[in-house]
Amino acid sequence: MPDCVCLSGCPFFHDRMANMPGMAEMLKTKYCKSEYENCARYMVFSALGKDAVPMDMFPNQQDRAQEMIDGK
Repeated sequence: MPDCVCLSGCPFFHDRMANMPGMAEMLKTKYCKSEYENCARYMVFSALGKDAVPMDMFPNQQDRAQEMIDGK
């Protein structure tokens, strides 16, 4: 699977988690470079647009993303 289309501009991918490098690499490998359709940030981006993605959203916060998409 190709890398996420948002990869080049994603603040999460670009050292958002500098204090947790091991966790950051795990999340980047799982979401940014593999299953990006399951990334919470990508979910919000694709449904609501780039400006709707919260800066503090982590890729594994799918429940939060779905609530935003559903308008809750």
